[in-house]
Amino acid sequence: MGKHMDVMVGTTLLDMYAKCGRINIALKVFEYLPSRNAVTWNAIISGLAMHGLGKVAVGMFPQMLKEAKPDDLTFTSLLNACSHSGLLDEGRRFFHDLQVVYGIRPKVEHYACMVDLLGRAGEIEEAEMVIKTMLVPPNEVVLGSLLGSCHVHGKLQLGERILKQLVQLDPQNTEYHALLSNMYALEGKLEKANLLRQVLRMRVTRKVPGISFIHTDGKFHQFSAGDKSHPRTREIYVMLDEMIRRLRLAGYIPNTSLQLLTGSDHVFNEEEKEQALFSHSEKLAVCFGLISTRARTPLYIMKNLRICQDCHAAIKIVSDIYEREIVVRDRSRFHHFKHGSCSCSDYW
Repeated sequence: MGKHMDVMVGTTLLDMYAKCGRINIALKVFEYLPSRNAVTWNAIISGLAMHGLGKVAVGMFPQMLKEAKPDDLTFTSLLNACSHSGLLDEGRRFFHDLQVVYGIRPKVEHYACMVDLLGRAGEIEEAEMVIKTMLVPPNEVVLGSLLGSCHVHGKLQLGERILKQLVQLDPQNTEYHALLSNMYALEGKLEKANLLRQVLRMRVTRKVPGISFIHTDGKFHQFSAGDKSHPRTREIYVMLDEMIRRLRLAGYIPNTSLQLLTGSDHVFNEEEKEQALFSHSEKLAVCFGLISTRARTPLYIMKNLRICQDCHAAIKIVSDIYEREIVVRDRSRFHHFKHGSCSCSDYW
C-alpha cells in the first residue's frame, strides 16, 4: 500500500474486502487510512454488521463522531448491526436518537431494521407498534420481516393478518404463503396448510431455487439442491455420504420439520425428508470444497437465499470435524463457522 492512500480508494478497498468475507483485512485497511469520511465509516460499520460483529460496530460509533457527521446510512448500518447481533437496548437507543438527537427523518430502511431487531428478540407487540407509527407506508420488507418473526415465535393470528397485507402489496410472491403454510403445519393445522399449498400450486410463479457457489482454483462452481450436473458429482456424493455419517456420529439430527412444505400431493416420509435435506445446495458446495482444496484451507461459499437451520447446524459441526473455517455469505449476512460454532451465535 502507498504511503498516503486516497480516502475514496481506501473506502472502496475495505468495502470490497468486507463483501468478499475478509473482514479482518477490511479493518486493517480502515485503520491504515490517514483520513476517513462518513462514507468510510459507513462502509466499515456496514461490513462489521454483515459479519455479525455488532458490538464492534456499535463500539466504533463514538469514535466516528469525532471524525465525521453521521447520516441516514450510518443509522441503517448501526441498526442492522444491532439486529444481526441481538443488541436490543442499543438498537432502541439509536432509533430514538436518529430523530431526537440527529434530526434525521426515519426512512423505511430504518423501520425495517427496527422491526427485524424487535421481532428476532420476541418483542412482537413492540415491532407491530413501530409499524403502526411509521411516517412512511410499510413495504414488503418491513411486513415480511414481521411475518418471519411470527413464524419463529409461533404468532399465528398476527401472521395471518400480515399475509393479507403482503398479498395486497405483492400478489405474485409465493414465499409468504410458504412461510404461513409451514406455520399451520407446525401448529398441527394440516387442512389450512394444505389449502395454502393448493394456492401455491395454482400460481404460475415458482419459488426462487436455492443456489450455492464456491470459488476454487480460479473458477466458480454452482450447485442447486439435489444437483447432479457437476463433472465431479460421483466424488461429491461419496463425500456427502461420509460427511453425513461423521455428522451423525457427532450428534447431528436432521431437522425434518423444515421439509413440511412440498410442491406436490405426494406426502414425504421421514427418510425422503432427510435425503432432501442432505442434498441442499450449501451442503453440496461444502463437500466439493472438502474434496478440491487442501486440508485446513478456509472455504468461501455464497448462497442466494437465507441459509436454512439444518444446514447451519450441520456446517457448524463440519467446521469442527474437518478442522475448517467455512465462511457462508447468504442473502443477508456472513456466517463464519469455526471450531463448531458460528459468528452469528445462532442468531440470524
